[in-house]
Amino acid sequence: MIRKNPYTQEKYKHYKVRDNAPLLEWLLANLSESKSKVKATLQNRGIKVNSKCVTQFDYPLRAGDKVSVSKSKKNDLFRSRYVKIVYEDRFLVVIEKNIGILSMAAGHSALNVKAVLDDYFHKSRQKCTAHVVHRLDRDTSGLMIYAKDMQTEQLLERDWHNIVYDRRYVAVVSGEMENDEGTIANWLKDNKAYVTYSSPVDNGGKYAVTHFHVLDRTVRHSLVEYRLETGRKNQIRVHSADMGHPVCGDVKYGNGDDPLHRLCLHAYVLCFYHPVTHQRMEFETPIPMNFRHLFK
Repeated sequence: MIRKNPYTQEKYKHYKVRDNAPLLEWLLANLSESKSKVKATLQNRGIKVNSKCVTQFDYPLRAGDKVSVSKSKKNDLFRSRYVKIVYEDRFLVVIEKNIGILSMAAGHSALNVKAVLDDYFHKSRQKCTAHVVHRLDRDTSGLMIYAKDMQTEQLLERDWHNIVYDRRYVAVVSGEMENDEGTIANWLKDNKAYVTYSSPVDNGGKYAVTHFHVLDRTVRHSLVEYRLETGRKNQIRVHSADMGHPVCGDVKYGNGDDPLHRLCLHAYVLCFYHPVTHQRMEFETPIPMNFRHLFK
C-alpha cells in the first residue's frame, strides 16, 4: 500500500456519476481542467471512487458511483528553484530538473538533486534517502526518477531497459535538418580526456541507437525530438554532432551556436512500469518556452 505523504492536507470535491464511462473519459468531460492536469491528478493518487483511491485511467465507472477529486495544492515543504516534484509515492519520486544542477554530488559541488531531495525527505520526516538510478548532465533539464530505498533502486537498475518503455528528449540543434525523421546508430566510447567519440564499426565501446523526428525548423535551427533505444553517455549530443547538427549551446560537441545561452536539451517524456506496483507511469513536461520562441 502506498503511504500518503505527511505534507498533504487532503481536501476533495465530490461528484455523482450519472452514466457508465471509463474514469479518465469521465474526468475530462466533467472537470474544467486541462488533460495534462487531470492525468497528473490521477497519477498522483488524487482521485477516489467510492472512497477508494484509483489510478487506473480506464477504470469503469458505473451510474451512482461517487468520484472524489483532490483539491490539495503543491507541497508546501518542498521549495527549490532547481527541482520540481512531479510524482511521489513510498517507493520512488519523479522530478523535473532545471539546468545548472548535478544529478548527484561530484567532487566539491554541493548543488545536486540528491542533496535537495534528501533535505526534503528529512524535513517531511520520511525515513528514506534518494537513490540515483540514471543521470542527466548538469546543463540538461527534464524528467528523472529517484528511488527511495535500495531495493527499489536495484529493481530499476537491474531491468532498466524493460521497465522504461518510452524516453524522449527535445533539442534545439544548429542548422536546418535535411530529413524529417531517421535513425543514427554507431559505437560510442570515451577517450582519456573523457570525451565521447563515435565509430561506424565496433571500437570497443557501446552500441548506441537514436531515433529522431523534426518538430519544426528554420534555416538557422531545428527543433528535434529524440527517442532513445539505448541510453549511453552523451548519446544525443554526440549523435547530433555526427549528423552535422550539434545541440545548440553544447560547449563540448557543438559548433559555437548558442542562441539561448544554455545547452538546448530537455528530457520531456518518461514512461515506465512501476518497479513495485507494475502500473504504467507516464509523464510529459512541456517543451521549454524559449525553445519554441526560436521558431515563431
